[in-house]
Amino acid sequence: MRKFITCSTLLLCTYCLFAQKTDRPNVLILYTDDLGYGDLSCNGATAIATPNIDRLAQNGISFSNAHATASTCTPSRYSILSGRYAWRKKGTNILPGDANLVIPTDITTLPKVFQQAGYQTGVVGKWHLGLGARSPIDWNKKVTPGPAEIGFDYSFIFPATADRVPTIFMENQRTLGLEAGDPIAVNYQKPYPGELTGKEHPELLKMPNDPNQGHDGHINNGIGRIGFMKGGKRSEWTDEELGYVFNNKALAFIDNSLKEQKPFFLYYAIHNIHVPRMPGTEFKGKSKLGYRGDAILELDHTVSVIMKGLKERGLLKNTIVIFSSDNGPVLNDGYLDQSAETAQQLNYKPGGIYRGGKYSAFEAGTRVPFIVQWPQQVAAGKKSAALVSQIDLMASFAALLHIKLPAAEFTDSRNYLSTLLGTSAKNRDYIIEQPGNQQALAIVKDGWKYITPSNGPALMRGVNIESGYSKEEQLYHLTDDPGEQTNVAAKYPQQVSALKALLQKTMAE
Repeated sequence: MRKFITCSTLLLCTYCLFAQKTDRPNVLILYTDDLGYGDLSCNGATAIATPNIDRLAQNGISFSNAHATASTCTPSRYSILSGRYAWRKKGTNILPGDANLVIPTDITTLPKVFQQAGYQTGVVGKWHLGLGARSPIDWNKKVTPGPAEIGFDYSFIFPATADRVPTIFMENQRTLGLEAGDPIAVNYQKPYPGELTGKEHPELLKMPNDPNQGHDGHINNGIGRIGFMKGGKRSEWTDEELGYVFNNKALAFIDNSLKEQKPFFLYYAIHNIHVPRMPGTEFKGKSKLGYRGDAILELDHTVSVIMKGLKERGLLKNTIVIFSSDNGPVLNDGYLDQSAETAQQLNYKPGGIYRGGKYSAFEAGTRVPFIVQWPQQVAAGKKSAALVSQIDLMASFAALLHIKLPAAEFTDSRNYLSTLLGTSAKNRDYIIEQPGNQQALAIVKDGWKYITPSNGPALMRGVNIESGYSKEEQLYHLTDDPGEQTNVAAKYPQQVSALKALLQKTMAE
């Protein structure tokens, strides 16, 4: 029987040959949402298994002292893409879904560094950094500025988070599936006439919301959201499809980069495990931890799909994969999905040994999973206790790609490439952590952590998380007390003074 080589097979072989020859690594950031340090079996979780994420750690280097810059999503995302602490800029706290773009378009950003090095750059998944320059946003035409203006050649996103309107996909800053006769309007003040809301019609909800947290506005897919929306009925997504759609778009971007014969930088901002946790139906009920556990299983599946895709395309060896989270964990964050109850029954600790969680000034707020895999350069199975911050990705990749950051342009990003690749155990000099309450900041250096005095409740009752807020100065020796159980500020006043002075100096830069 005669054998034929199809055009598609020949094209794939050409792609793979190109992929092996390139001297510039592809870079993929898998950035998850609300995943705690203790949510992975490779970090000690026993009530749930994450074999595909564990495999990343087994084939690369896993960090136990890595941090997002904030314990909430928007500021962490601002920092990882801009290389700057979000507390330096007003309006960078958790954004509503109709906020304008918060990253300035005239600064150097992480994707712009890759563009300068000749990469194809893309973002897929959750955005939550604002769009446009003026309000109200017109969702019925291309919205600018957005991802393209800060350095992404391609974008496929939803504008904010899954619990906020508008519940739509946007491709290259245009609403997907929009019909001219059904224009979209969004506001966060009051419902539109005739709009069905979760507050007024709880009988329409397939997932009950916590009545104290405000997820009782616009209903989409039987789930109440924050904010109000009219129009765009055929544009709205369903939660169960999100993982599949984003995975397909991520792989399609990679394929297009191969077609263009360019290395790629992909920031895949995975929507899981943020509320509302409504994973694909095949994952529902598969964990012991309610829908939050099911969403973790879907997240682990996403990692397997993307890694398999890299392998099939011959890209695995020369692709740097970074896996991390935007902040620490939360169980009840607006929806009653059995996550808090099942965690209590199993004594499950999503933050591991660390205190606090999402929104908190304590360690579980910003200490997150952080794994780097690069088979061509990074030794497999390494573990590092080095102090690492996501803010340093911009300067570190600039160094790897021999791109000089503008000398006159201030950033907080520093080059710790050798630490990230495991060739050095060098700690970052110090890191600054921003809790949900922007009145407080924390600084960590040489195993010591200082938290500034601030107002606010010690326990955030809505989410049942210790805030870390106190009117007193706090000092913890993390080396001996990683759970931050003993405030030793009174015992070590010189250490308090030194950290306070360093924090004030940094804030003044």
